[in-house]
Amino acid sequence: MDSIAEISLNIYRFTLPVYLCVINLAALLMMLIDKKRAQKEKSRIPESTLFWVAIFGGSVGSVAGMRLFRHKTKHKSFVIGMPLILLLQLAGAIALYILMR
Repeated sequence: MDSIAEISLNIYRFTLPVYLCVINLAALLMMLIDKKRAQKEKSRIPESTLFWVAIFGGSVGSVAGMRLFRHKTKHKSFVIGMPLILLLQLAGAIALYILMR
């Protein structure tokens, strides 16, 4: 019989990739929706919300949305901030991988 630690690790190995796919898809779609709302001069998604989604794991989707939809590319906070969040998350993931080997 598997130990609780092994079961927990197996659940983690499944849920983390699913979570990351969902949050990055959400971030990408939020960039698209915000871009469309900006073009139609409708109410927008707050910039803080876009940043929080990136911080909680959606940085790949956020950066991809910025590039694909040419959205927020004139805002220094986004041009610097979003890639910085992505780099910090990648560094953290690499460090965690090395520590867990």
